[in-house]
Amino acid sequence: MAGKFEHPEPTAHWETSGYWEGAARGELVLQRCLDCGRVQHRPRAICAHCLSGAIEHFAASGRGRVYTFTVTHQNQMPAFRQACPYVLAYVELEEGPRIMTHIVGCDPEEVEIEQDVVVDFAPCANGLAVPRFRPA
Repeated sequence: MAGKFEHPEPTAHWETSGYWEGAARGELVLQRCLDCGRVQHRPRAICAHCLSGAIEHFAASGRGRVYTFTVTHQNQMPAFRQACPYVLAYVELEEGPRIMTHIVGCDPEEVEIEQDVVVDFAPCANGLAVPRFRPA
């Protein structure tokens, strides 16, 4: 099993505060355009599809599937060095967007494309949390 991540503390600003504050509550918060209906991630002030400013935040299901992944065996950043090997993945959420994350709660060799996963949160000292995923 991979080591423990020492997550750098996220910094929320006006575009991303809904996402990070939701993670602190244990919710994966996404955005939906009220004009075209698209769900998007990463948080931003406008819809990436139709450029509308009519955006709402909502709590997503927190479920998805591994779209693709890699096992990281070397990382010289001090925060991640002790965690090697770890799985860096894109997870396709039930709601549609893909999110870059890492997979925890299993050996890296057990991760597979199309594997069902569920969100999990790593609390940070600043009161926020970092979403990550584990096998469902």
